[in-house]
Amino acid sequence: MKKILVIGAVGQIGSELTMRLRQVYGAANVVAGYRKTEPSKELAESGPLERVDATDAARIAEIVKKYKIYTIYNMAALLSAVAEGNPVMAWNVGVGGVFNCLEVARENGCAVFFPSSIGAFGPTTPLDNTPQDTIQRPNTMYGVTKVTGELLSDYYFKKFGVDTRGLRYPGIISNVTLPGGGTTDYAVEIYYAAIKEKKFTCPLPAGTFLDMMYMPDALDAAIALMEADPARLKHRNAFNVTAMSFDPEIIAGEIKKHIPGFVMSYDIDPMKKAIADSWPNSMDDSCAREEWGWDPKWNLETMTADMLKVIGEKHAKGLI
Repeated sequence: MKKILVIGAVGQIGSELTMRLRQVYGAANVVAGYRKTEPSKELAESGPLERVDATDAARIAEIVKKYKIYTIYNMAALLSAVAEGNPVMAWNVGVGGVFNCLEVARENGCAVFFPSSIGAFGPTTPLDNTPQDTIQRPNTMYGVTKVTGELLSDYYFKKFGVDTRGLRYPGIISNVTLPGGGTTDYAVEIYYAAIKEKKFTCPLPAGTFLDMMYMPDALDAAIALMEADPARLKHRNAFNVTAMSFDPEIIAGEIKKHIPGFVMSYDIDPMKKAIADSWPNSMDDSCAREEWGWDPKWNLETMTADMLKVIGEKHAKGLI
């Protein structure tokens, strides 16, 4: 069985992706790479674990050689709002880390998965039904690092034949991993607030539409893309993928169907609003559907029911 390395394996997506990959490929074949934050007991005890910093190319190479890694999932990054507070670190991790993974992959014959984002777009990008191929002029450091990562990945494929593939993720909603400083975090926080307090203060204004996706679909998308027949891929870095688009009023309305007494108010965060306003309202993901069969399983209605059920059970047990 081919071996996989997940860098950023304790992050928002990486923690759940690592466990999903272990289910699919066998726990012993998926190495969880973490930098500083200690992994959960489940993650640490379910398969191989190594301390790996995306900015340390020598360490990445050491682990790749040690385990004979075939595919690197580079999930290390600073999320959008956090990156604005520390742009230097965001660049070093978001660009330096990608470059290191690509160089190690070139030298060792690995494939590389790179998670881009709707943040790779900017205010001059068409906001509705955003095309796969369009202008990308982001005005955040997070977005700049994502565009750079896309271009670097394309370059390493065309120049050196490295099997690079990536997705432009929308906001990711999870009932397992708590938000990590992203602009779309409100769409996770609102469910916890609904269960615990039956009220929520939203940092984005009504009418702010953003693409979203439930975590199970996000994990399946990454795996499906890396399993896809390369002969079918006209694009590589990075595919638009989405499952739903909504604004705060719509998600609050869906929650009220389950919790009639739920109340939402607003306290607008100017930075998050500015970032959200520069991102698409909805993306066209037809290329992903045509080239490798992307087909999300979750929508707002089914996701909301599942989120409230799982979080409600955790709250009843005193786990949150």
